[in-house]
Amino acid sequence: MNRTTEGPRVWTVSALAQAFSDALNARFNSLTVRGEVSGLVRAASGHQYFNLKDGAAQLRCVWFRQRAGHAAIALRDGLSVRLRATVAIYEPRGDLQLIVESVQPDGEGALLEAFLRLKAKLQGEGLFDAGRKRPMPVMPRAVGVITSLQAAALRDVLTTLRRRSPQVRVVVYPASVQGTAAPAELRAALQHAQTRQDVDVILLVRGGGSLDDLWAFNDEALVRAIAACALPLVSGVGHETDFTLADFAADLRAPTPTAAAELAVPAQATLADALNHAAHRLGSAMRRQLQREQQRCDRLALRWPQSAALLAAPQRRLAQLQWRLQQGLRGLPRLHTQRLQLLQQGLARALRQRLPQERERLDRWERVLPDTLSRQLADAARRLDRAAQHLQLLSPRATLARGYLLGMDGSGRVLRDLSQLDPRAPLLLADAQRALRLDIARIDAQPHPLGTDIPPT
Repeated sequence: MNRTTEGPRVWTVSALAQAFSDALNARFNSLTVRGEVSGLVRAASGHQYFNLKDGAAQLRCVWFRQRAGHAAIALRDGLSVRLRATVAIYEPRGDLQLIVESVQPDGEGALLEAFLRLKAKLQGEGLFDAGRKRPMPVMPRAVGVITSLQAAALRDVLTTLRRRSPQVRVVVYPASVQGTAAPAELRAALQHAQTRQDVDVILLVRGGGSLDDLWAFNDEALVRAIAACALPLVSGVGHETDFTLADFAADLRAPTPTAAAELAVPAQATLADALNHAAHRLGSAMRRQLQREQQRCDRLALRWPQSAALLAAPQRRLAQLQWRLQQGLRGLPRLHTQRLQLLQQGLARALRQRLPQERERLDRWERVLPDTLSRQLADAARRLDRAAQHLQLLSPRATLARGYLLGMDGSGRVLRDLSQLDPRAPLLLADAQRALRLDIARIDAQPHPLGTDIPPT
């Protein structure tokens, strides 16, 4: 057809909008754009609608549920992001919009990429599997809290624990929750809690922040330590939209520190209700059991014989035993008399048989006794003579009789050495028969009459 004769082409609105959309897709395809999120709306369908703006302009954006549902980031107003998107025209209104494919925090792209890589690695190893999660204790007696002593999250957790279960003991294991030293301190606190074994469940908590602020909870060594922890662990890191690898490795993830405390301990009111309910059920069960047993007793009573029939056989047996007892008692004296007579007769026979033997034995002792006494007396006299002779040999008088003299000073002390002589004191000399008292005026040393080569004693 000759277009010049027919005039200019007339477009429909939808065709022109489609042409604009095709032209934009052909020109820009997939692009990355940076900006700030504003006017965020989450629809019931799961799609997210927002504006991406900078200081001079803004663009409408839509993030469909199929892509947003698998993202590791949660959008919020004021968040600076980098979008990977395609350009399109929303034909019903003719608005230019970006179809979002992926979202990264602006300035945190490298951290987020590292986060996703490590998450995929640990998930592949099974550290996040639901099958290895430990159940929470129903009635914990003590709760351990790992966080900074300066953290506001600690105050929130302690307040919640006191409000819900004031009877539960709380042990705080302090550690840094931000900075380069935080991962090592968090691991040390976790190990300390396991070593002491004085709590039933552990709360790992801190307040919200950026991805960089929460990075300590993405440390690989810490995540592995959490997965290997011997105690149940609840992670309450950041706000509801914040996620860390510690959350995935923990046995239970709470959206906030306060929620972690609520999940760890039951409320007193809940326990009271449960106890009342259990008491009511127990009482009902006991009443039903009692009724069943009463009915059972009634049925047995109907089947059981009457008391007279039950007692007839025992009464007959008792009468027989009484008769046998009476018969036995009547014959008992006669039996004892007969037995006593038999014993007397046996004793008399034994005495008659034993008497000649004992008389002969006594005669032998009468014959032997005088000679035995004479020998024993002679032996005793000889032993006494030997002892007297030995005593005489040991007597001091016998020694003096052999030519020795006994010297003593005035106090009666025996002189064993001439150096003990004192010219001012009297000297007492004694032989075997006599004793003399001498007064010494002077003492002169003299050569020894036996010579000088005799060694001193």
